[in-house]
Amino acid sequence: MLSLLFRLGKKKRTLEDTVLLIQQGDRDLQNQLIEQYKPFIAKTVSSVCKRYINENDDEFSIGLIAFNDAIEKYSTDKGSSLFAFAELVIKRKVIDYIRKEVRNPYTINLDLHEHEEGEFSQSKIESDLSIDEYTKMIEQEHRKEEIAYFQHCLNDFKLTFAEIVEQSPKHYDARQNAIVVATKLVEDDELREFLFQKKQLPVKQLEAKVAVSRKTIERNRKYIIAMAIILSGDFLYLKDYIKGVLHS
Repeated sequence: MLSLLFRLGKKKRTLEDTVLLIQQGDRDLQNQLIEQYKPFIAKTVSSVCKRYINENDDEFSIGLIAFNDAIEKYSTDKGSSLFAFAELVIKRKVIDYIRKEVRNPYTINLDLHEHEEGEFSQSKIESDLSIDEYTKMIEQEHRKEEIAYFQHCLNDFKLTFAEIVEQSPKHYDARQNAIVVATKLVEDDELREFLFQKKQLPVKQLEAKVAVSRKTIERNRKYIIAMAIILSGDFLYLKDYIKGVLHS
């Protein structure tokens, strides 16, 4: 009876606790978690492929590997839940797989050939165009999924994508300064932890580390938070935007 009382009173383990144990080497728990969330993996992969995916499909195997990668790489510094992070990783891996399959010369018509004069047949040109168009569509899907994940991360801070766009500093120098502040923030373990745990910008501490006034930091608070989320997370396309601003 006493042991039952203590067992009932034991704190329920959170998903984050489970992931931490897995990252510390608990392989049995890792296999249990993957098995438990196979329906989530199949649903996520199906949403990319636009068709029902089961465990016998190659795409499902890609999703399974991606979910495992997400478990091993996840941390609270990603700025969102494990599921939101895993969804992004799974969709990205599946999209990359589809893109590689389309680019594989063995997946297209092997009858395509050059004429004797060295000119490509019309069918070859049309095929190349269709592959390029499909690749562009995949890239667009990639960006869409990344922005959706970014919006999910912003929600944790009670911010919206529209808000960030609207309150983005109007002048280039101001945007660049805000990104420098965000970079200083994420490079400091203590400040980064404060941001993601408290969901607040550590303005006073930042002021001591950057050559920007407190008033400026306060004015660009939302934009700095957004840039810090991007710099801390797995955002391929949005990080390219930041690089573009810093190196323009």
